[in-house]
Amino acid sequence: MSYQFITSAKLPTRHGEFDIHIFENDDGQEHVMLTVGLFAVDQNQDQISDVGQDDTPIERPLPLIRIHSECLTGDAFSSLKCDCGPQLNTAMQAIQETGCGAILYLRQEGRGIGLTNKIRAYALQDQGHDTLDANLMLGLPADARIYDMCGPMLAHVGVDAVRLITNNPDKVAYLTEHGIDVVERVPLLVGVNDMNAEYLATKRDRMGHLLDKDFNTALHLNK
Repeated sequence: MSYQFITSAKLPTRHGEFDIHIFENDDGQEHVMLTVGLFAVDQNQDQISDVGQDDTPIERPLPLIRIHSECLTGDAFSSLKCDCGPQLNTAMQAIQETGCGAILYLRQEGRGIGLTNKIRAYALQDQGHDTLDANLMLGLPADARIYDMCGPMLAHVGVDAVRLITNNPDKVAYLTEHGIDVVERVPLLVGVNDMNAEYLATKRDRMGHLLDKDFNTALHLNK
């Protein structure tokens, strides 16, 4: 599968202004990258185009990167069943404060199973099944996400070394295996509440996410 840059524009947000870049794969599926302090590689000269007024290269800090898969219920509707919305907003704010970084917003809803199946899984969770078993009961993978679009998206802005905001070791492993140096993993624990504590515990205990064993103590901090 190949990925092609399509277009970009300015995007003002409550966190600050980003550049928004749109990419498409061979099937026409769109993915989004929000950037601050990163500039597109000059494809003709094969070098990054972040230069000062006197054409001298600007030394930029190591970019802070968040790979975030689409979550309509959390990102747009502020669902308390997950921590996705708070993670996205916290990452956007952190990148603005750092002044150099990107959100890779991947269009793979529901850990890659799609919105309809995600809501079907929610219905099973309402009956007492955890997030992993609910997917399996539907005959679906526990996690169907892929990350092969991340390399081309980061290459578009000349990034080959990152500080990665994630609790998921699979994301670290993917980037490392594809030649991107993860210099630092930046943990992200926000949005914990009574309604998603079991969901987070399942991600920690059954899906390998790097969450502190005592993360429940953060409950009162996020109310």
